[in-house]
Amino acid sequence: MTTISLREVGKRFRSSVALADVSVDIGPGVTGLLGPNGAGKTTLLRIVSTALGQDSGTVRVFGQDPGDPAGRLEIRRSLGYLPQDPSTYRTFTAFAFVDYVAVLKEMTDRRARHEEVRRVLDVVGLGDRAHQRIRALSGGMRRRLGLAQALLGRPRLLVLDEPTVGLDPEQRLRFREILGGLAPETTVLLSTHLTEDVTALCPRVVVLDRGRVRFDGPTAELAALAGGRVWDAAEPAVGAAVTWRTPEGRYRNVGDPPPGAALVDAGPEHGYLLLTGGSARDGVGS
Repeated sequence: MTTISLREVGKRFRSSVALADVSVDIGPGVTGLLGPNGAGKTTLLRIVSTALGQDSGTVRVFGQDPGDPAGRLEIRRSLGYLPQDPSTYRTFTAFAFVDYVAVLKEMTDRRARHEEVRRVLDVVGLGDRAHQRIRALSGGMRRRLGLAQALLGRPRLLVLDEPTVGLDPEQRLRFREILGGLAPETTVLLSTHLTEDVTALCPRVVVLDRGRVRFDGPTAELAALAGGRVWDAAEPAVGAAVTWRTPEGRYRNVGDPPPGAALVDAGPEHGYLLLTGGSARDGVGS
């Protein structure tokens, strides 16, 4: 079953190309959208979430055209969206803000709505902060509050832009538990530039670079692209596509290894670096 279908989607901002002929189908489960800063991830997510229109190509979500007002309304009724920089009313309490969003989502029964608001606040670990003003919350708490409003009503489609930014390791684990507890028919599309998020969360990954799809497939296949092409050495390797120093003081190299190189197991991050030519070093571990 296909939830999102994009065909030759293009988007420009003046002279800058954000997306170039992007074609991809996404169905239930968690799909990671991976790419360096400026790759076009946020633009694609805004188009899917009906916040932005494409310049060319076709977009269908649940079979509906987001460019049609009636279709856009139907999509939004089944959508949970966490933007990269969510707007919140800092003088509101956490409860009041999520309740306000619930009203916008047409939850008209006050008692049922308040039960749902309390449920999503508990899910993200903010139940004890429900009556605290947003301006007093930490950055990580505000990020979790954004996730809470996205989870309202158990949406069939969750679009999450950099959802783990600002979360500490314990909160990241909690986030993974939340996604793991979603109904299996839920479609989740999340963007990140951290390969560790993709490894932990996403059976499938789409790699964007400079507005184009460079890879679309299982996360294990992304790792396989770098099989036999990752090695450690005492010095940076001449001719390696990417080189960085590990915590042990050795140099990890990705590219074409010399004879007798000390090969190490390849992970998704290494395949990613090969695809992007090393332009995506942020967030890549050793």
